[in-house]
Amino acid sequence: MASPSSSSMVTERRGIPGAQFVEDVQTYLTQLGLDVNSALAFLQERLQQYKLVEMKLLAQQRDLQAKIPDIEKCLDVVATLQAKKGTGEALITDFEISEGIYSRACIDDSDSVCLWLGANVMLEYSCEEATALLQKNLDNAKASLEVLVADLQFLRDQVTITQVTIARVYNWDVHQRRIHQAAAATKD
Repeated sequence: MASPSSSSMVTERRGIPGAQFVEDVQTYLTQLGLDVNSALAFLQERLQQYKLVEMKLLAQQRDLQAKIPDIEKCLDVVATLQAKKGTGEALITDFEISEGIYSRACIDDSDSVCLWLGANVMLEYSCEEATALLQKNLDNAKASLEVLVADLQFLRDQVTITQVTIARVYNWDVHQRRIHQAAAATKD
């Protein structure tokens, strides 16, 4: 059963701790054994941690979004080579040597392609193996992107809950101070 201070259980997703929505600030502070300033400092620190994780996830998302079109382009090239295979006509193409520098190439019938795997590694594959590998990489990248988008949504929810909790704790503190000031003013 949920505690009186939270409306839902605090969960975790892939190492990202869940934020606790605080309904009753007094109970929340009592349970944690914190004063208002310590609770606000803790919540601000948690908010900064969420922001840091969000930046890292957004960078991963950008990388995957750039990687997917590259894999699809490689798949198209391998499919074009397979389609031209056995026709006897050469494939004339422009390829990038360096950023902004291209060269023209004439590709005769070929049963294999070389794939750049990264880290200064290039391997030769048959066209069928290359297609299978690239398709597997594309499927993995798309699945990773879906998980990343779900993680980002979860993280944004936690940021929102934490921001609301910070506002609730701060407003509760302001309200308590006003009550104490009013009580002190009536005693005088």
